Amino acid sequence: MTTEITDAQQALIAAPNFATVATVDPDGRPQLSVVWISFQDGEPVFSTVVGRKKHRNLERDPRCTVLVQSLANPYQYVEIRGTAYFTTEGSRELIDGLAQAYVGADRYEGDDGTDNERVIVHVKPEHVTSMGF
Repeated sequence: MTTEITDAQQALIAAPNFATVATVDPDGRPQLSVVWISFQDGEPVFSTVVGRKKHRNLERDPRCTVLVQSLANPYQYVEIRGTAYFTTEGSRELIDGLAQAYVGADRYEGDDGTDNERVIVHVKPEHVTSMGF
């Protein structure tokens, strides 16, 4: 068992590959969300809106798993199990950067005209496993 994310695994996370985030519902069942993901300061990060299911789940129980698969080779993946925590500073910049990386947009427009409050979800790695590296 390792908590170190290698350079190759970091590159997979930082590239525009989709991630599946698993959180725990109040009844103990897993809840999955597909997200855009990035890598900052040794941790996978993604953006969400306050009040969404994954945000509520992570506030109640911060345990989560992030699985990132290569779009080019789905048998290459990294799985990070860890504990989530939230920050708000830079949340607009993160979602705009992700929109540029994933869809080529200058900025993320999905929150326009809403009262959405964005947060950055950081996942502190506690167990890392991978395949195809």
